[in-house]
Amino acid sequence: MSSIRPAAVAGMFYPSDARELDAAVRGLLARAEADIEAASATQGRPKAIIAPHAGYVYSGPVAASAYARLEPCAAEIRRVVLIGPAHRVRLDGVAVSTADAFATPLGPVPVDTAAIAEIAALPQVARLEPPHADEHCLEVHLPFLQEVLGTFAIVPMVVGNASGEQVAEVLERLWGGRETLIVVSSDLSHYLDYDRATRLDAATTRAIEALAPAEIGYEQACGRIPVAGLLTLARRRGLEVTTLDVRNSGDTAGDRRRVVGYGAWLFSEPDAGARAGEDEDAGEADAEEVDAREVEVRALEGVIARHGRTMLDLAKASIRHGLVAGTALPIDAGAYPGPLAERGASFVTLRHEGRLRGCVGSSRAVRPLAEDIADNAFAAAFEDTRFPRLGQREVEELHVSVSLLGQPRPIAFADEAELVRRLRPGSDGLIIAAGSRRALFLPQVWETIPGARDFLAQLKRKAGICDDAPTADLRAWRFAAVSTGGTRAGAAH
Repeated sequence: MSSIRPAAVAGMFYPSDARELDAAVRGLLARAEADIEAASATQGRPKAIIAPHAGYVYSGPVAASAYARLEPCAAEIRRVVLIGPAHRVRLDGVAVSTADAFATPLGPVPVDTAAIAEIAALPQVARLEPPHADEHCLEVHLPFLQEVLGTFAIVPMVVGNASGEQVAEVLERLWGGRETLIVVSSDLSHYLDYDRATRLDAATTRAIEALAPAEIGYEQACGRIPVAGLLTLARRRGLEVTTLDVRNSGDTAGDRRRVVGYGAWLFSEPDAGARAGEDEDAGEADAEEVDAREVEVRALEGVIARHGRTMLDLAKASIRHGLVAGTALPIDAGAYPGPLAERGASFVTLRHEGRLRGCVGSSRAVRPLAEDIADNAFAAAFEDTRFPRLGQREVEELHVSVSLLGQPRPIAFADEAELVRRLRPGSDGLIIAAGSRRALFLPQVWETIPGARDFLAQLKRKAGICDDAPTADLRAWRFAAVSTGGTRAGAAH
């Protein structure tokens, strides 16, 4: 006799009426698809996503940003490995459901019992229904999957006391091919004030982008163990991660005194023929990238021209606020003009008597630009560990500049010599990562380190990456940047 796990949170986390639920999910996906059309395409083929699991009014827009990216390959996906943290029942290891299907108002979703049989012998896996009975972290994803994929089966798993490596072993067994998608369910920080949550979620974002599970602590993500398993396996298999959206309930539907953070990430497999003929096509590809960068730089310069003074005033005001209150200036992004209210990435650089006094920034756009500038200005003044906290005296003579960063783009290279050849001195900002170590140089650094080989060597030292570290562990991204100081950095040469 077949058993169906009934919907436990319909009417609470999402609508219980099928028509209302269908309209809600379609609306969320439509808005996310509009955002995708305005963004650059993701390279490679989607293999896994991380998405949040709160009520749709809170996290639905963030989750939709991930599910909308699956549309191009939806016809191929027939199995979804769905894994998240156990919220309601304490357990050791990984619990797979004993049900034959999971119900939602849109209909039942079958369980892939054959796939479960493949992992049943693993010591960390047990077939247990109580952890699934009232659990919401898997259920809330099903209506999105039903809308995007149509017909598919799931492998539902919740994780309790386990290690990231144990989860990675389970995911490895279920990896499959193009027919299999992995969905990791996790929210981010819980019940902090808005500013603290934004900072902590930004740190989690950096760890996920670096595929560094050890840098995600207990308070950073309720699904940190499933996330750790995915990150471990993503590094081994050479997946590329793209941050799609990072917000919190203060941005979507709640007040800002106690918020919950949400993020969405896409993990892509490189196309099988991506490297074939790369040398022959490199010139044409580089020319296309140069054109795209030039367009991006002109857009950044336009923001600087129109709003540069406001950006500088905001950075200085946040520093002065920090001297008195010990926190960054609180920001109501809606009170600022368009580009400052939209997501953006900035670096704030401080100099005193001609010497660097602090430099902190964001490599990716994950929050409104006004908030990003205010928080980075405060951090540059008071949290840059290379310098003592800024004092009142220094503020009067402080030179402040703000740089706007474009989107980081991965650099393909076979060895370090090729990476050096692909760098554009005077133009490229550069991010490198190896394991949990990561560092960034703004394009302005070329003014003091003009040689590409030395530029890379110094950045490796900054990141703490050994000179003899394996090339296979090294990843790199280039980006454009424009500074309020009048220095154009990132234009194509």
